Amino acid sequence: MLGRALMLAGGLAGAAGLSQFPEFSQQYVQRLGGAVDELRGFVEGFDADAADVGLTRQAALADLGRGGAMGAQRADTMAGVIVRYERLSADLAALRRASPFTRAYRARSLGDAEIAAAAWAEFKPALPLTFEGAVFAGTGFLGGLGVTGALLMLLKLPFRRRRARPA
Repeated sequence: MLGRALMLAGGLAGAAGLSQFPEFSQQYVQRLGGAVDELRGFVEGFDADAADVGLTRQAALADLGRGGAMGAQRADTMAGVIVRYERLSADLAALRRASPFTRAYRARSLGDAEIAAAAWAEFKPALPLTFEGAVFAGTGFLGGLGVTGALLMLLKLPFRRRRARPA
């Protein structure tokens, strides 16, 4: 009886946890879009400044890097901004094309630690009333049942009686 109650509790915990994924991924995508928009302004401004003096992006970074310690530091910083912008832009494009189910498959695209932490800090769990939320809740319930059942079986192993072997 206690085992079944624990399995039910594990299933409900799994359902409650996994059912939140669609909403969290949506909030992550919104924050990701804001970050991409912000970085786009920096990158486009840098590209425009480079074009104004007749340089490509790479040539402008190299030129900036030859401008002493501050110029080299600024070139490194701008190169990092450009790499981050390109990575986040690719993640955003992939996530915007994806359904909530595909977002779970592409969870690595939800991998920017800074954006994930900001989304998590503002995230408020809610009752999922969408089809996707129900599917994730059901999957979480079954997963929670399975994990709890497996843990209970492992805990019972040392206490099982061994059957006597027939002679």
